[in-house]
Amino acid sequence: MGKLLALAVIGILTALVVERIVRLRQAFNISREYEQLEPPNCRFIEGIETGAEDIDILPNGLAFMSAGLKYPGVTSFAPDEHGNMLLLDLNEEEPKPVVLKISSGFDIDSFNPHGISVYVDDEDDSVYIFVVNHPTMSTTVEVFKFLEEEKSLLHLKTIEHELLQSVNDIAAVGPESFYATNDHYFVNTLGRLAEVYLNIPLENIVYYSPNEVKEVASGLNFANGITMSHDKKYVYACSLFDNSISVFKKHANWSLSPVKELHIDKLVDNLCLDPTTGDVWIGCHIDAWTLFNYDPKSPPGSEVIRLQNILSENPILTQVYVNNGSKLQGSSVACVHDGRLVVGTVFHKAIYCDLE
Repeated sequence: MGKLLALAVIGILTALVVERIVRLRQAFNISREYEQLEPPNCRFIEGIETGAEDIDILPNGLAFMSAGLKYPGVTSFAPDEHGNMLLLDLNEEEPKPVVLKISSGFDIDSFNPHGISVYVDDEDDSVYIFVVNHPTMSTTVEVFKFLEEEKSLLHLKTIEHELLQSVNDIAAVGPESFYATNDHYFVNTLGRLAEVYLNIPLENIVYYSPNEVKEVASGLNFANGITMSHDKKYVYACSLFDNSISVFKKHANWSLSPVKELHIDKLVDNLCLDPTTGDVWIGCHIDAWTLFNYDPKSPPGSEVIRLQNILSENPILTQVYVNNGSKLQGSSVACVHDGRLVVGTVFHKAIYCDLE
């Protein structure tokens, strides 16, 4: 009887391991088939060599980029250099990035920027930049004011909170308030590995203001990119390992209620809205295994998709850019401005392409 029980337990554990491997392969999109696709006139943005993980663009064409991210399990081409915030003027024919100077007193040596969000104050047109920062792999949110003439950032404050334990991306909704996605529930390495292996949706969205901090959504699986609709009535958020985008309705008290979840069979990372149409542009990873297990002989590919009519019953999903890593590795964000597509990566280069 003892041997039979042992064999039964071994059988159950084996079945569980196999089931988890199958689920992980599905979540990671391992060995997915794809054909390469490229819009006309795509070229590298000169001067970006260590990534442009997230991008946000002002209506006037000034684009902000976070560069030099060090993220657990992901390679870095400049592991000993601190990260930077870059400025790119998309009104230029051949735009080149400028490293934004940061005011004295800010610890630039530990700067490790991740997700970003820009907020423009309607009263005086002041531009505030919210930056997710991982100094020594902890999490803070840094708030800056953009000084355009000096091409610099004035550091205003550092935000830390127990509910902001593993922030990935951010959507600013005021000069001091924002929504944030946590991509892990546990802080310690063992707990994070268990999250990934068990593939259980534990992550959440948090609303932060100086007067209130609260969880407003849960049940996401590696919560990633987040943004708001142009009318400020809805919030869109990615679940990387569920290959999905969730739509939430925003209420007057800043709480969120789920509207729908779109399963799009993509490893979705960051989100950008088309400033004219409201279409959602998404930077995607083709195969998460190659992203987290970097091999220069078989680098991670890149994919950009356009999601039209996200609130309708029949949203339209279109591939716009697909590359196997031979040109662009590990795309994480795609934004558009005035007929031009800009694609950033976690640790590699960035490109811009003509859409018209």
